[in-house]
Amino acid sequence: MTIIWDPAALLAALAGGVLIGLAAAWMALGLGRIAGISGLLGGLVDGAPDRDVRAAFIGGLLLAPALYLLLRGELPAVRMMADTPQLLLAGLLVGVGTRFASGCTSGHGVCGLSRLSPRSLVATLSFMGAGFAAVYLLRHLLA
Repeated sequence: MTIIWDPAALLAALAGGVLIGLAAAWMALGLGRIAGISGLLGGLVDGAPDRDVRAAFIGGLLLAPALYLLLRGELPAVRMMADTPQLLLAGLLVGVGTRFASGCTSGHGVCGLSRLSPRSLVATLSFMGAGFAAVYLLRHLLA
């Protein structure tokens, strides 16, 4: 594996991290809510009373690529390394995992860890461990 230290990519990653932190802080401090995407989307689908806030947050996530395109003039190239059945299975497993963990990586990994939640630490370690194991299995043992 080769890491390419592209300054533009590093700045984009830094800007993305800052935006995620600001959004999580705004939700927590301004609204008293956790910026967990699975919870926000689930409540939006289930008809939670604060649907407008949920819809605005999810809408912002969906509009981000359009804003990037407007500012940069082109979207970054995307190379899929999985076929459709693998993507569907991965999506199903992530959905089941977020239900078992009572949240997703944004809820536990960003918001929960910043609140020093022990449950979020266990959930995040589980997410990361499962991801490491899956990559090792798919790239080294089954390749």
